[in-house]
Amino acid sequence: MRQIAARSAIWHPRSRRAERLTFLFFFPRSGYTFPMEHMKRTVTCGELRKEDTDKTVILNGWVHRKRDHGGISFINLRDRYGLTQVVIDTDSPAELASLAPELKMEYCLAIEGIVRQRPDTMINPDMATGEIEVVAKKIEVLSKSEVLPFMIDEKSSASEELRLKYRYLDLRSATMQKHLALRSQVAFATRDYLTSLGFYEIETPTFIKSTPEGARDYLVPSRLYPGQFYALPQSPQLYKQILMVSGFDKYFQIARCYRDEDARGDRQPEFTQIDIEMSFVSRDDILSLVEGMMGHIFRTTMNVQLPATFRRIAYDDAIELYGTDKPELRFDMEMQDGAFLADMGSFQAFKDALSAGGKIKALVVPAQADKYSRKNIEELESTAKIYKAKGLAWMKVNKTTEGQPLLEGGIAKFFEGKSADICTALGAKTGDLLLFVADSKPKIACTALGAVRTRLGKDLGLCTEGVFAFAWIVDFPMFEYNEEENRWETAHHMFTWPQDRFHATLESDPGSVKGDLYDLVLNGYELASGSIRIHDPKLQKRIFKIVGFDEAEGEKKFGFLTEAFKYGAPPHGGIAPGLDRLVMLMAGETSIKEVIAFPKNSFAQSPMDDCPGEVDAKQLEELHLKIVKD
Repeated sequence: MRQIAARSAIWHPRSRRAERLTFLFFFPRSGYTFPMEHMKRTVTCGELRKEDTDKTVILNGWVHRKRDHGGISFINLRDRYGLTQVVIDTDSPAELASLAPELKMEYCLAIEGIVRQRPDTMINPDMATGEIEVVAKKIEVLSKSEVLPFMIDEKSSASEELRLKYRYLDLRSATMQKHLALRSQVAFATRDYLTSLGFYEIETPTFIKSTPEGARDYLVPSRLYPGQFYALPQSPQLYKQILMVSGFDKYFQIARCYRDEDARGDRQPEFTQIDIEMSFVSRDDILSLVEGMMGHIFRTTMNVQLPATFRRIAYDDAIELYGTDKPELRFDMEMQDGAFLADMGSFQAFKDALSAGGKIKALVVPAQADKYSRKNIEELESTAKIYKAKGLAWMKVNKTTEGQPLLEGGIAKFFEGKSADICTALGAKTGDLLLFVADSKPKIACTALGAVRTRLGKDLGLCTEGVFAFAWIVDFPMFEYNEEENRWETAHHMFTWPQDRFHATLESDPGSVKGDLYDLVLNGYELASGSIRIHDPKLQKRIFKIVGFDEAEGEKKFGFLTEAFKYGAPPHGGIAPGLDRLVMLMAGETSIKEVIAFPKNSFAQSPMDDCPGEVDAKQLEELHLKIVKD
């Protein structure tokens, strides 16, 4: 076996320079040997225009589609830059004519040819290169492809499991190429904006101490220290606060984070956030920074102009008006207080809810009375019941022969003679559908009808694609009561600064305390969460005590942070927008899997490389571990 080393130039289409690489070739028999080179591209498949007519070019790419017409073959050659039509004419070299039938989809080719302009009648306006084609003079098969498990189109129609198993093929689709290009651009725009304002990008550890931050940690056993474990960070929370103590007043990081959560929704065990922390700032400083950053990201990557400032909604108002702290604001249709209905009619469920300290929430759905049958309304009711509502009451606004509003159907019989008064109070008009949820627990009434509102927005097509409705949710409760465990918990995390006006009543009335917390929401999704942090060790201990985290436990879990706070910790705060979710919304998708190169499936598994997987006994022995099966 003989070995030949050949140095070859590879043309870089972006930098317009050649890079030298060494290739090794092996020959089984003695005799003459020579370096083997494939034809290196001189242009990409999305680059040529009619101004390039008559140029000799070399393309490298994959066979996207192939058509044969009476001795003439057309090949759409694809790379990540686009498509170029290549033609094998009747007067092409004989070897090309014989090769053409052998070329299959996804064969990787190098093609040398001459650019020619297409006739006006054959221009393809859907292709950036649609005014030209390349007449092939030489074709080299760089590698062949087996029969594809699914077609590579603009966007794959294969099942999610199949797409993830053959992710390397799925990523060849134009949609996935665009999504990952957008993700790269968003990351660059983020760095560009923050570094221009004096932020340092600082990496924090991936192996950290396990701390209770909500979800379960992913644990990494230590080989050197038997029985001891590192944890993968759920977020860089503690480290970025320590960076503030260290004097780095403007920090950011595009950080990888890990949470061992049960499979649900669109969560991933590993995800990415734009982690930001600042010293000597107030809430308004951080909100203003993020508004500017989002404006820069959308302007530079999508040419979309966002408002200079985003709407701010108090948490309590968000729950009352939309039934959620992440409202979909691309349409109006705010919920209303329906308490007046209890005394206006004889519907007992309304009376019982109010007498028990609950709420009646009302929703006017414009011009939908005739479009929603009883069956349709029952489907909406099933959504309300998911959020623990006992039912969904309704009425429709018709009109009398005199043109006056008349409530009919559903619970209308309990409000005879009150149609005009109810419609006036709710601002309802003829043709409107009225929906109601009443419950003895105010939050259930709000969240259940809010879920119906969100569903209606999607069902009625009110969520216009390409519209980005940002808002800040502020003034969150600092604490939430856990009825199952009979104790208070922090609504976000234990390092949040309680608003100054509540410091005197922290212990005596935790339920009324508002934290200096803020969430950024976009199109019905929570996009970022942040807060002003506690920098006072004494205040931190008070919070630990309220949530039942005794001082010894706090010292054990967070001692390195509270110790750092003893040495002149500055006031500081931060926020962490989710990069995956941001790009997902920008791309018009509903799953973050569509904007992550190699995501896990809904069961936290990777069908492509079969992880998680077993390891051999020797590895377990080195880590001092033993597998115990149920």
